Amino acid sequence: MTDRYAVIGNPILHSKSPLIHTQFAIQTGQDLSYEAVLAPLKGFRDTVQTLRGEGYRGLNVTVPFKFEAFQLATQLTKRAQSAQAVNTLKFDDGGIMGDNTDGVGLVTDIERNLGFILQGKRVLLMGAGGAAYGVVSPLLDAGSILIVANRTEDKAHLLAAAFNARGSIRGSSYEALAGLQFDCVINATSSSLAGSLPPLPQHENVGDTGIFAPDALAYDMMYGQETPFLRFAREQGAARLADGIGMLVEQAAESFFLWRNVRPDTASVISRLRLT
Repeated sequence: MTDRYAVIGNPILHSKSPLIHTQFAIQTGQDLSYEAVLAPLKGFRDTVQTLRGEGYRGLNVTVPFKFEAFQLATQLTKRAQSAQAVNTLKFDDGGIMGDNTDGVGLVTDIERNLGFILQGKRVLLMGAGGAAYGVVSPLLDAGSILIVANRTEDKAHLLAAAFNARGSIRGSSYEALAGLQFDCVINATSSSLAGSLPPLPQHENVGDTGIFAPDALAYDMMYGQETPFLRFAREQGAARLADGIGMLVEQAAESFFLWRNVRPDTASVISRLRLT
């Protein structure tokens, strides 16, 4: 029988996960189906249990249910425990395994696909919500020197404190970033969805330093058309710009491996998504 998988979220019609996993299945010869499932905002747990009862083997979890998925899982990987959020569920007789593949997806895209090595690099992570929590450990494991900035400064400090034992990390307000430069700036906020921009320092006159170091990478976890952050980065002189398409595919590949024990090729799928 064909094994069934899905991505669950609200909203969900925009999701590219069905296309990605269908391509993975074709190239690896796996007999599976994959669809998008809309869950009511107050009905995540019931929807998951219904799908599990119908024989689904696993789910990807997207906004706004990653924290609920963390609570629902009966087993957690170290990555999920560190992130305190779950984006992948695997069903078996022993219960529900929860994993978080966002961080490894981000680091794989930055280091392997973009060729930007994070070891020793000064990295600014904007945001202190679920998306940020999911990627901090892999960024620190890669050897980056991390500053987390958030509009509510206390949340940035709380995030930094949660990961202080893992590597070099501290929290900050946006105002305190003035005069600092970073080799890599990552937008993990929802600002791009709203068409807005985090309040980053900027250079306005000749001789101003600005936030981007020479050869800096600006990375937005959102994908699609040029986001306000990437437009700002280009105007401020960032050497390289990248959206989150590569992260999306790489985190999906990690989920696929968890479910099927087969690693798909991601480069061809990233190229296809860039054309759609």
